[in-house]
Amino acid sequence: MPLVEISIVAGRSPEKIRALIHQVHAAVRDSLDAPDEAIRVLVREIPPAHWAAGDITKAEQEASRER
Repeated sequence: MPLVEISIVAGRSPEKIRALIHQVHAAVRDSLDAPDEAIRVLVREIPPAHWAAGDITKAEQEASRER
């Protein structure tokens, strides 16, 4: 049973996340010949204050852009 885990910064619309799930599911199905019912896709939304690169959180990046 294929399991795909995706972590993204929170803030995208439910429609965008649904489209991501659909496209990832299709890619796994097509590349592995896995049956639809066996494929699992998990999307974790991480708050911007909990996601950092270079010791700067996404929340801090967004705040600096607003100034």
